Amino acid sequence: MIDHKWILAFILLAISNLASAAERPNILFIYADDQSHRTVSCYPEAYDWMKTPHIDQLAKNGVRFAHAYIGTWCMPSRATMLTGHHQFGIKSMRMEGQYPGSEYDPKQCRFWPSVFRANGYTTAQIGKWHTGTDTGYGRDWDYQIVWNRPRHVKNAGAYFYDQLLEINGAKAKKVPGYSTDNYTKWADEFIRGEHRDADKPWFLWVCYGAVHGPFTPAKRHLDAFPGVTIKPPADIFPPRPGKPKYMQFVEFWVRGTDGKPEMKGGQFGGKTVEGAKGIHGNSLDAWVRQYHQGVLGIDDGVGQLVKALKESGQLDNTLIVYTADQGMAFGQKGFCRKIAPYDGTIRAPMIVSLPSKIASNKVCDSIVGGCDIMPTFFSFAGIDLPWKVHGHDLSPLLKNPEANWPHPTMTVFTQKKFGADTDVIPENSGQYDMSGVPWWVSLAKGRYKYIRNLVKGETEELYDLRDDPEELTNLALDPRFRKQLTKYRKDTVAELKRTDAKMVKSLPPTMAELQ
Repeated sequence: MIDHKWILAFILLAISNLASAAERPNILFIYADDQSHRTVSCYPEAYDWMKTPHIDQLAKNGVRFAHAYIGTWCMPSRATMLTGHHQFGIKSMRMEGQYPGSEYDPKQCRFWPSVFRANGYTTAQIGKWHTGTDTGYGRDWDYQIVWNRPRHVKNAGAYFYDQLLEINGAKAKKVPGYSTDNYTKWADEFIRGEHRDADKPWFLWVCYGAVHGPFTPAKRHLDAFPGVTIKPPADIFPPRPGKPKYMQFVEFWVRGTDGKPEMKGGQFGGKTVEGAKGIHGNSLDAWVRQYHQGVLGIDDGVGQLVKALKESGQLDNTLIVYTADQGMAFGQKGFCRKIAPYDGTIRAPMIVSLPSKIASNKVCDSIVGGCDIMPTFFSFAGIDLPWKVHGHDLSPLLKNPEANWPHPTMTVFTQKKFGADTDVIPENSGQYDMSGVPWWVSLAKGRYKYIRNLVKGETEELYDLRDDPEELTNLALDPRFRKQLTKYRKDTVAELKRTDAKMVKSLPPTMAELQ
């Protein structure tokens, strides 16, 4: 005899599960490249002539994080996004062959979009790829248009035009057009329903190549910001009192014949884009102008993608996260790079919007990091975390940006080493292979940021981010701040232990510990 009560219960459960699935938000993750928070006009550190109305509108509709440390350079930042781990916890990831050649073992290094797929999400990735030749199509991604730089190293400098693109795992083909606009067009199509199941929630990661060097703007933006002049950062030229030894030799800028800063060597010298000359000239003014022009194309893209969400009726159920892999210096501490542990080199914008479920038009002053993004996505999707992660779910701050945030934010730089290759800190970690910067770890919480350079006897650093935002005065050398220095040093070691960093066993002694 059929028990109609059980049938009814089953039907009600099925209906409940369908409703729950329908309520799960889509996630649009917009990821710029080398974009400083200073280039987004809703940040007070931005130049007053810079305008990013579409990114600003996201901030009005959501939460802007005042302080975000997403990563230190392109590859580890992206690997962190895909694993939820700091560089030292990303197993089997490695640089291999000619830069940016890299590989990993997907059995040891799982990427979490596969978990979203298994839980009913359609996953898609469009744009730059910098984490091994295996892009994960069919395993991690249902739909993918990818510029696979590790596989096509001879095309790895084609950030803006003539990119070799792999579409859904097929053989790469060269595609014409400006990359920022191309990525936006394909993301727009996906949002409006192409290449996906209309009955499933979706996750889309849009990885712009802008505004990475050679900082090429769209042609429509080449006349923007005429006549801008830049006040050079106070520490653009050495000496830099209180800084570690390597910082006394950072010299990407020199004085021109008029005494104003210009890029040393007359051209940008980044990996894969060596020899890139400035469009408007070689002065600091010209390079900063060109860099900001490149951001305008991203802002256009944000506007187009939000429009697609509105017109397709998905805006109220789509979590939008806007950030960048890290910031970029133009003169700060003498750099025109990322990598170094200072706000001028790595601090990125981060804005989160979902007006129906989080706060609107709010600023969160708590310091957050790249490892916090993955657990936040899982929280909003209602999916259990598949493994231990290094960050923390940001949902409490998104609902109440003024809530107490007890977690410190750690950032780690181990040059080109990942996973087990970072277990022991090499004695020559001070013999730098990336822009003259040694291995380092930093910890930021509240108003202070601590930096431990992983070189024997090297200077520790402590900065008051509230009163000294340019990080000019190293409080670690001031006896009055010995208590804070000791606390942050201990907290850094504790955070390394919490995140299972084996390097904690081989930390070289600081200058203070040798005295």
